[in-house]
Amino acid sequence: AFKNLPDWSYEPNYISNLQGFGKLRLHYVDEGPKSANEVFLCLHGQPTWSYLYRKMIPVFLSAGARVIAPDWFGFGRSDKPKHDASYTYNFHRNTILTLIKSLNLKNVTLVVQDWGGLLGLTLPIAAPDRFKRLLVMNTALAVGQSPGRGFEDWRDFSNAHPDMDIARLMARTVSILTKAEAEAYAAPFPDLSYKAGVRRFPQMVMTEPEMEGVDISISSRAYLHSRWSGESFMAIGMQDPVLGENIMLELCASIKGCPEPIRIKEAGHFVPEWGQEIAEAALLHWGLKT
Repeated sequence: AFKNLPDWSYEPNYISNLQGFGKLRLHYVDEGPKSANEVFLCLHGQPTWSYLYRKMIPVFLSAGARVIAPDWFGFGRSDKPKHDASYTYNFHRNTILTLIKSLNLKNVTLVVQDWGGLLGLTLPIAAPDRFKRLLVMNTALAVGQSPGRGFEDWRDFSNAHPDMDIARLMARTVSILTKAEAEAYAAPFPDLSYKAGVRRFPQMVMTEPEMEGVDISISSRAYLHSRWSGESFMAIGMQDPVLGENIMLELCASIKGCPEPIRIKEAGHFVPEWGQEIAEAALLHWGLKT
């Protein structure tokens, strides 16, 4: 399924001994020197996989960095438990925390979009000595209330299409995708039995105060607002009907020291598809590339 995908020549890496996850095998891209001073950790969302970052990874590598781009369980080349109930907020969050510790990642620039941020933005509070920067794109911290009608429509659509046609969705949502790129997004999901993780993410968004993940998200928002001492950068896909400019500006105000975002006028929700421009601007802002 993963042969001859456009702009995706990276060798797969697997870890199957994550503490607390039995024999489940997690896949991650690991490019650049292991001894690099800078590590970029790229976390994807739904219904994508690490392929989302194919336009950003080369830019980070050109700055001499190491780049790690994992696939959540249920996505990409990672194992995919078939039962929807396997997937919970803490299941995913503990996955990435355990991976970070297993690989002993330090000086991390966290690169997030969609669920990459709903989960990823709660990581610095858990390991503040490991994180150095944030690169944030069209995401949120879910703290127990609905982000609006756009999200509710998306959740309804997802519920109505348990065997979601991912290639068609991506082609419709991202106008600049080629047919082959849209099909690459669907490569990990040959039939309904592979899509439990995809189905679960919209159900897990914390729209009610009692839902799992709300407490750590509230604590993380407070941490980022008052105690975060790292650098930040934000890009907004302006055509996003779910996590658009208003939500992103609210998030920007919640991150201490976050500069004025760059706005990608033609980009929608999947803003890393315009990732080369964003990655180059972030590196320039941080003085990592001239």
